[in-house]
Amino acid sequence: MPNSSNSTYTTLIRDLPEGERPRERLAKYGVSALSNPELIAILLRTGMKGESVLNMSYRLVSEFGGFEKMGQASFTQLCSQDGISEAKACQLLAAFELGRRLISLSPKERTTINSPRDVYNLLGADMRYRDQEHLRVLLVSTNSEVVGNLEIYKGTVNSAAVRVAEVLKPAVLENVPSIIVVHNHPSGDPSPSGPDIMITRQIKQAAELLDIELLDHIVIGGGTFVSMKDRGLGFPS
Repeated sequence: MPNSSNSTYTTLIRDLPEGERPRERLAKYGVSALSNPELIAILLRTGMKGESVLNMSYRLVSEFGGFEKMGQASFTQLCSQDGISEAKACQLLAAFELGRRLISLSPKERTTINSPRDVYNLLGADMRYRDQEHLRVLLVSTNSEVVGNLEIYKGTVNSAAVRVAEVLKPAVLENVPSIIVVHNHPSGDPSPSGPDIMITRQIKQAAELLDIELLDHIVIGGGTFVSMKDRGLGFPS
């Protein structure tokens, strides 16, 4: 049976601050810019008394031990969670099943990252001609497979603007061992700047405290790229 606390839902997506509303962020930045919990929040639509739908979504992913494990949860397991009614459990299960069926119709191997060139081949076409700086994080499994590709920030990439916690949050939520940070230079010159080196050093230091490995920070510009790890920039030798 669903948890008894499901009886009162008071927090809607429209009650969130405008900059935090997943639907508005999707419309403005595209669906790929949203984290898994934000997509879940769009499916759930409402939270419960004392907890917004977005906070509920982050909690659910965390309590299941990551998005992949949540996608394998049963109807009973979902309904046992605070705030998840039978109707919401059905919505989640239907979405997860559609994703699995889509994959089975168009089977694709996950991208494997073995070199900086592999990162550029994955993201270069999309990022090299952007007119603003975009920072993305690739979540990398123990088998070097990309299991997540998230846009974290758009604007000027520097240590004052980019919050290290936001860069690392997806890896913590999805329980992955490694990440690769990627951003572009609209000027077309991929040479890392002083702020690029500083934010890389900060991300690496914070990641180590969480037992997450920063594999590389790739800067894309024009038709080429720079591996900051290969150049020893922000990565101690």
